Amino acid sequence: MTVLDHRRLTQATLRLDIDGLRRGLYSDKYFDNVTAVLTAAQQAGYTFAGSSPRDLPGDPAQVAIGDLVVEVQVFTRRKPYALIAGVDAALAMIRHATGCYDADGHFTETWDQLEVEAVEDGVFAAYDGDPLQVRPVIKIRGRYRDFALLETPILGVLTRASRVATNVYQVLEVANGKPVLFFPARFDLPEVQAIDGYAYWLAIQRINADKNASMTAAVSTDAQASWWGGRGGGTIPHALIAAFLADTAESMVAFARFRPVSIPRIALVDFNNDAAGDSLKTLAAFWPLYRAAYESGDEEGQRRWTLNGVRIDTSASVRDVSLGEGDPYGINPKLVRLVRDRIDTAWQSWDVPEPLHEIAEKYCRNVQIVVTGGFNRERIAQYEAEGVPVDVYGVGSSLLRNDSATGTDFTMDVVRVQINGQWVDMAKVGRQPNTNPDLQPVDLSQL
Repeated sequence: MTVLDHRRLTQATLRLDIDGLRRGLYSDKYFDNVTAVLTAAQQAGYTFAGSSPRDLPGDPAQVAIGDLVVEVQVFTRRKPYALIAGVDAALAMIRHATGCYDADGHFTETWDQLEVEAVEDGVFAAYDGDPLQVRPVIKIRGRYRDFALLETPILGVLTRASRVATNVYQVLEVANGKPVLFFPARFDLPEVQAIDGYAYWLAIQRINADKNASMTAAVSTDAQASWWGGRGGGTIPHALIAAFLADTAESMVAFARFRPVSIPRIALVDFNNDAAGDSLKTLAAFWPLYRAAYESGDEEGQRRWTLNGVRIDTSASVRDVSLGEGDPYGINPKLVRLVRDRIDTAWQSWDVPEPLHEIAEKYCRNVQIVVTGGFNRERIAQYEAEGVPVDVYGVGSSLLRNDSATGTDFTMDVVRVQINGQWVDMAKVGRQPNTNPDLQPVDLSQL
C-alpha cells in the first residue's frame, strides 16, 4: 500500500471500472487514435517508410511500427517536491486494462508482456525546476499500442491523489502535531471521495513517520475511508440546531442522549453568533448530568455527558457578539482566546460543592476548541506562531487547491524505443530518460 508497509492496493479494494478503461471511456480521444493507427499498421504489415532525424541502429525500414516496444516514464514537476499517491491505482489499471480487442470484440490481456517499475505510495519526488531532471514514479516497457489508451486515467489518478496528499502534508507540517480534520467532501464529486480520503490518510502516515508523531486520520464520510479500512466520523451540523429552534445546548443534550458514547460530543457554537455564550450554555446543561454520573460511579454516563469540544465556524461576514466594535469578523485569534477563557472559568458560576471544585475545573479545561471554515496552510501557520489556543483544525476546500504553487500535474513521455534489440533515446526535445532510486520492479500478477 505504501512505502511504510510495502503492500500495494489491489483491484479488490479499488474497484476500478475495468471495462470502461479498456474501451477508452476515460481516455483523451487522441490516444484512441494512437491505438487505432498502430493497430491498423500492424494488421497491414507496415514498416517505417519515413526519414528519422534521430541516429538509429540498422535499417529503420525494418521497424514494424505497429508492434513498436517503447519505454515510457511518468513524472510530476511540482516544486520542491510532491508526496506521491495513486501509484497503486495506476498499476491496477495497467494490470487489468492492458491489451487489445480482436475483430470479434474479445479483449486479450497482455499485461504479462510488460516490464514495469514503480515507486510506492508515500515517497517524495523532488523537483528543482529543470525539466531535463525529473524523478519518474512509474516506468513501463512494452508494446505501446497495448497500453497507450491508459495514459489519461493513469495521469489523472496520480495528479489528483498526489496533489491532495502533498497539500495535506504541507498543512500537517505547520499544525504542530494537532489533529487536522478532512472536510472537503462537500466541495467535489462523490466519485473522488475514496481517492481523496486515501491521499489524506497517506499524508497522515507519512508525517507520523517523519516526525515520530501519532496523528490519527479523521475523515467525514465512509467513502473517504474505504481504501484504508476506516470509517467516517462527525458530530452535528448547523441544521440540527435549527431543528431544535436555535437552542444549541438542547440540541447537544439530545445528541449526547441518543448517540453512542463512542462519538465525540463536540458542540457547534456559532449558530447564534455567540460562540462563548452557547459554549457556556452547553457546558451548564451537561455538567449536572455528568456530575450525577460521577457521583454514582456510572462510567458510561460520564463519557456520555463529557463535552469533548466546541467547534467555532463563525462566518467571515459577521462579528461574534462577544467582540467589540472594531474587532475582526469571522473566526479570529481574539475570539478563540475569549472562548477558551470563558470555558476554563465556567465552573466558577456553577453551584459546585468544594470537594468537586477540582473535578469541575478539569471538566471545563478538558474541553477542546475546534476551528473550521477558511483554514489553510498559511492561516494555520499564523495561528500556531501566535499561540492561539486551538486544539483541532478542520480544513476543507483548500486541501483540493490547484494553482501555480500546488499544481501536481503528471506527464507520461515515450523516452526510448526498441530497435533491433537496442534501446534508442526517443524523447521529445527538452526531455530525456531519467531514473529514480525509489523505482522497484512490480509483479503485476499480484494486483
